Amino acid sequence: MARTVPATEPKLEKSPLEKFVVLLIVVLPFLGTIYAMVMLWQQYVDWLDVTLMLVLYVISGLGITIGFHRMLTHKSFETSRPLKALFLIMGCMALEGDPTSWASTHIQHHAHSDDEDDPHSPLEGLWHSHVGWLFTHKNNIEMYGKWLTKDPTVVWVTKTWYVWAALGIIIPTLIAGWSGLIWGGLVRIFLTHHITWSVNSICHTFGRRDYNTRDASRNNFIVGLLAFGEGWHNNHHAFPRSAFHGLQWWQVDISAYIIRALEKVGLVWNVHRVKPEDLRKRQRTPALHEVMGD
Repeated sequence: MARTVPATEPKLEKSPLEKFVVLLIVVLPFLGTIYAMVMLWQQYVDWLDVTLMLVLYVISGLGITIGFHRMLTHKSFETSRPLKALFLIMGCMALEGDPTSWASTHIQHHAHSDDEDDPHSPLEGLWHSHVGWLFTHKNNIEMYGKWLTKDPTVVWVTKTWYVWAALGIIIPTLIAGWSGLIWGGLVRIFLTHHITWSVNSICHTFGRRDYNTRDASRNNFIVGLLAFGEGWHNNHHAFPRSAFHGLQWWQVDISAYIIRALEKVGLVWNVHRVKPEDLRKRQRTPALHEVMGD
């Protein structure tokens, strides 16, 4: 959701301690995934481990896509306080930070998409837009997320997010012990992180541009599948408040299907959709696709 901001903004920097914490959050799941590959090769993995990984991947992934992104950041739909809190708690289990910081960063991304003030701008390379930005960017909540600090549900989940992130690791460990920690915890976090970050990097570099936007956002089918619909990123940048990122019948968008189902039973409301005439206005012509080579 693009917001009006001053032309010059204060550059906030992470402290050495904050950078070290980021390093641990990035490296430990990676090391756990390497260890998991050894376990798999030696056949020390059973269906319980795989099930824990998949179930928690879906829970935490949907918490990011539906909760942090579409519900909180873009206000794509409204819901009750308990369901809102549940979606945000699910997102915290992904270990991508608290909801206020996450949303503030994403609002800044839309305000400055693909320019020098974009937190994960591809101008600095694919590595930076994927993971490097985590070590340099510090959230500017005062400028981009002040309104979030006035929502009691968001404030409560933000203050307790470490608890929910820890539960995302403790639960599989209690169920399956060491292997549960590795697969339901570290491997699942590794996959969730890199698929989420691929929206920032891959979807601003590789794929089709079906709609006119001022940035380089692209639609990527593979990321769309793995990230529960977030890979239809050009669609999203063209219509940021839309609850549905897959705008064609063949653009699989699991998050949209869930939102639509919740709307039908009255658990969410004021769901934002794109009007057909707005789709036509922003759509790029086939000839332009050929000229731009995408």
